[in-house]
Amino acid sequence: MNDVLIVGAGIGGLTTALYLHRLGIPCRVIEAVPEIRPLGVGINLLPHAMKELGDLGLQPALEAIAVETQEMRFYNRHGQFAFREARGRFAGYDAPQLSIHRGDLQMILFRTVQERLGADRIHLGRRLLKAEQDDTGVTLHLADTVTGESVPPLRGDILIGCDGIQSVLRKQLYPAEGDPVYSGINMWRGVTWAKPYLTGASMVLAGWLEVGKLVIYPIRKALDAQGRQLINWVAEIESDKYEKNDWNQKGRLEDFFPVFRDWRFDWLDMAGLLENAEIILEYPMVDRDPLPRWSFGRMTLLGDAAHPMYPRGSNGAGQAILDARALAGHLKAAGAGDPVPALRAYDAERNPATAKVVLTNRQNPPDAILREVHQRTGGRPFERIEDVISQDEMVAMSEGYKKTAGFDRGSLAQKTPLAS
Repeated sequence: MNDVLIVGAGIGGLTTALYLHRLGIPCRVIEAVPEIRPLGVGINLLPHAMKELGDLGLQPALEAIAVETQEMRFYNRHGQFAFREARGRFAGYDAPQLSIHRGDLQMILFRTVQERLGADRIHLGRRLLKAEQDDTGVTLHLADTVTGESVPPLRGDILIGCDGIQSVLRKQLYPAEGDPVYSGINMWRGVTWAKPYLTGASMVLAGWLEVGKLVIYPIRKALDAQGRQLINWVAEIESDKYEKNDWNQKGRLEDFFPVFRDWRFDWLDMAGLLENAEIILEYPMVDRDPLPRWSFGRMTLLGDAAHPMYPRGSNGAGQAILDARALAGHLKAAGAGDPVPALRAYDAERNPATAKVVLTNRQNPPDAILREVHQRTGGRPFERIEDVISQDEMVAMSEGYKKTAGFDRGSLAQKTPLAS
């Protein structure tokens, strides 16, 4: 097989490039931005994603900087404890769950691609205008991102669109689809240097959307001179006002802080975290309806370009990583033969699986435990959580989501590394 063309140097695109390289399949990465920089805030790498990144030899580099998540804890808006479960290796998985700055993950992936594939296999500052295919390959028509001028086209055997929720390739394949669908929930994300709380490796979910919801977890292992960690937080509220879906849209504290100003508990000053943020980004919770197909001849979609989902359950990046593994495996099986059936097989494997996650994230994600506590108490404090919801019911909700998303222990134990 000649070059596989990958449009998009995000988590999905770079992981795909590393898997293809490992399997001996040549590829090129085309990215619109002129420079890859460590942008964004926090992200969680669940055991199913870490199993694949470990298979690619990236676990030591990730563990050196990330926080290995020990547990997830659920609280109501009054700071009352509802539920706890161990996570990653602390829950008996072979692979860890890591909380990391998205920029750190991005740069580790990017530098690894540069080292293994060579810098000449990455084309930065090249924006996809359109793709054309024929019986022997795909031609990409590109423009210089800075000048807007056309540049020489690139030719390859197949094209993988990893260019995110505003995918140019997806729009070409589905020109009448329209904009992403807003959920009615707006989010603000940020990072704050603060003293470690609970175990120092705890993910906390608190409140619920009708009264405000917070997700908080540390994302860098090293402490500063004052003994503080870098803490990632996400604030969510129901709102009919939101900015465009740009992950780097700057947010304003005054737009959401009044909802959380009294969230100061014995175990954590949540309001203080928000007030002292280094950066605040605003992003609407959006997704798209599942597509009937991703693959059209020699072109296919992957990651957010294929299945953008609500960022619940820390699972969007994980599903992109699983896409990369599956696609690489099918292309390897095709060998020197026609790659079109391999793209169809990838589509048949991953499209139904991710559609379930998209729809589950809308209705019953793992943080639905918070919804149940809030609704059953009317948002008021409780005397005993057992009088509100049973431990067994909360465990069942959590385990059910893990099975849907593909990171329950049983499913992961059956997966073997992708053979070279």
